[in-house]
Amino acid sequence: MGLSSLNAATKKVLVIVVIVIAVVAVGWYTYHRYRVEQAMKYPKFYSGNGRLEATEVYVSAKNGGRIEQIFVKEGDLVRKGDKLVQMQTDTLEAELKSVKAEIVMAEATIKQKEIALTNANREYLRLKGLLEKNATSEQKYDNAETAYLSAKANLEYAQGQLKKQQAEKERVEADIKDALLVAKYDGRIQDLLAHEGEVLSSGGRAMNLIALTDVYMTFFLPTSVAGKVKLGAEVKLIFDAAPDFPIDAKVTFIDPVAQFTPKSVETQVEREKLMFRIKASIDPERLLKHLELVKTGIPGVAWVKLDSDAKWEECPVKINLNAGLPPALEKTKQTSVKTTAEKSAAKPAENTKQQTAQTVTSPAEQKK
Repeated sequence: MGLSSLNAATKKVLVIVVIVIAVVAVGWYTYHRYRVEQAMKYPKFYSGNGRLEATEVYVSAKNGGRIEQIFVKEGDLVRKGDKLVQMQTDTLEAELKSVKAEIVMAEATIKQKEIALTNANREYLRLKGLLEKNATSEQKYDNAETAYLSAKANLEYAQGQLKKQQAEKERVEADIKDALLVAKYDGRIQDLLAHEGEVLSSGGRAMNLIALTDVYMTFFLPTSVAGKVKLGAEVKLIFDAAPDFPIDAKVTFIDPVAQFTPKSVETQVEREKLMFRIKASIDPERLLKHLELVKTGIPGVAWVKLDSDAKWEECPVKINLNAGLPPALEKTKQTSVKTTAEKSAAKPAENTKQQTAQTVTSPAEQKK
């Protein structure tokens, strides 16, 4: 009797424990599902995939002509103001000489007209005084006045011609200056579209340049989320090549018109029919510090903060907030900086043949 009562009590306890566990499990599942639904309905962060891009600039000739020299190759890193292409200027140089000669002639003509005006003015004043004394005829006075006015008009015309020639000289000089195409941005040469000796028309493209100070990632967000994104919102760019080293960025553009989801775009929930294009740009000052490391086309994910009060620690994906540059890139940067310094130090040595000869002498030759 006592044993059966004990078994019955144990069974009751077990049943109660199972019921409690079941209730706790159901409660936890319900709460978890509620949080997931709330997080999906009111997300603090959202992500979209994309590739690192940069503004592409075409280097074009202002005036048509033949390419005399190209100073860069595909893949070269250039700084703002670096020489890229030199167009031939033989015709412009000849035109400049002709304009300078015309200016000299115009200046000589002005001197002649000034002398003629001085003489005409003197004669006009003399006859005017005589006419007041009735010592000459009105006909002679009128002729002198006409000659004076004509000489004055001739001088003004000659001065106008000189200004015209000076303006033409400035135009030709500007065309000669524009014949040297220089980099307008810090960037990298992507493609050479023409070669030395080829003739470009006015506006013809010689090469295209990737402006590495305007680097961004374009990604797409569904309509339910895009409306919550603010211009200037914080973004973390996580690249497949270095997932532990996020890059800070900010939202700089939100497309006002929705579009159908591109095939290459993946969404968190499901494939949306309409998406908004978002652009997250990296700080140009940071890009300048690591310009030689910037590479476009790298795929990755952009995590954008929808709630300005949220902390990155709450992001669904763990993000290393204290990461610097990847060790491999840091080493590459140091090597690049060292190589650049060595090249700069070597330039003075190339100025003389003796120094150049010492540079190319092998150890075996030095022993001899």
